[in-house]
Amino acid sequence: MTTPEIITFKRNGDSSLGYISIAEENSQIPFEIKRIFWTYYTPEDVIRGKHAHYETEMVLIAAAGSITVKTELIDGSIQEFILDKPDKGLFIPKMCWHTMQYSHNAVQIVIASSLYDENDYIRSYDNFKAEQI
Repeated sequence: MTTPEIITFKRNGDSSLGYISIAEENSQIPFEIKRIFWTYYTPEDVIRGKHAHYETEMVLIAAAGSITVKTELIDGSIQEFILDKPDKGLFIPKMCWHTMQYSHNAVQIVIASSLYDENDYIRSYDNFKAEQI
């Protein structure tokens, strides 16, 4: 995968007992999992993200609520995705600028291909655009 795309996780169960979805590396998750983190209680007027990664790939999941994700690739292609079901995830490839805006009750799970490394982040949009040259 080299572009942002929705991943659908199998939903097991039924409405009387509830559901479970499973994410396994190199199956539904197209990389080796190195880190998992989550965000919550983010105010609706806050836009998070605003960065790209040189090497890290991620899958974003809205475990609760909804998340609007805007992506831009190094070639300038822009997409918008709405994550609002816990059995859907969004693959974010490396070198993909992304922003996220949350509903008041959103809980986001992030599955990442690498451990945290500040040197992997491109935090300036101008620097990201300069990578296109």
